[in-house]
Amino acid sequence: MQFIQEFENYLIHERRYSPHTVQAYRKDLEQYLHLTASESDQDVKNATHKTIRNYIVDLVESGLENSSINRKLSSVKTFFKFLRQQNYIDINPAIKARSLKQKKVLPQFVPESQLWSSNVFEDEKDPFYRAQIELILELFYQTGIRLSELINLKEVDINSKQIKVLGKRNKERIVPISKSLYHLIVNYQKIKENIEENSPFLMIHKNGKKLGPKFVYSKVNYYLGKATNLSKKSPHVLRHTFATHMLNNGASLESIKKLLGHTDLSSTQIYTHNSFKQIKTIYEQSHPRGVSR
Repeated sequence: MQFIQEFENYLIHERRYSPHTVQAYRKDLEQYLHLTASESDQDVKNATHKTIRNYIVDLVESGLENSSINRKLSSVKTFFKFLRQQNYIDINPAIKARSLKQKKVLPQFVPESQLWSSNVFEDEKDPFYRAQIELILELFYQTGIRLSELINLKEVDINSKQIKVLGKRNKERIVPISKSLYHLIVNYQKIKENIEENSPFLMIHKNGKKLGPKFVYSKVNYYLGKATNLSKKSPHVLRHTFATHMLNNGASLESIKKLLGHTDLSSTQIYTHNSFKQIKTIYEQSHPRGVSR
């Protein structure tokens, strides 16, 4: 279908979305085409507000969570907005489609009392992978970088004081690092020198190939499971942990926004909900008329 192909090209070359994000858009649109029985570009052009409304109803009846439905609807709305901009359609049928109400889910984070020690990694008998996995968890926790940013981190992007991160839409940002984190990096690099490889990437397998997201995710999931009792154990939980601990210890939202690479402060403000619990506890313990006193 021409419309889908042109939309993909737009996402790749103009919006500069990652292959993973483009694939997610395509899956959402393929589901839309299936549920609305749209088999051609002409069928897409004939879509009306009622078409979009029936599509949402079908998703609801399938049992999807409202958050998942809203994400799929967002993909469809972006698609039709693109078609309108290209003058392929005269009226955007999705422009009045409203997102569904969804529960506010606070991001999980590792409590400071459950932060791991180096003993957690004793299961890794290979010195190379043990040093690598400890470094992976510490990079996530101490810098707040995303999974995609970690696996694309290059040796030349690192010095003793900071790392240069290539974030979403190829936006670069500088994140400071501690002496302890740099020590872990240097220790890993020394072990890595014994491996014959020509890769520019920091995180590699012994054969020189760059680490994949599934490998990193599985290792983080396993070792967070050993150190914490969280229901979610992912690299993104460590990103949430970084932001929450920074906020709890006095960092400003604006500073955290820059470190995380958020474009909008509203994306960062979700961490204030986690921080409020900490503030409330301190209030109850410290104020003369606090609840706990």
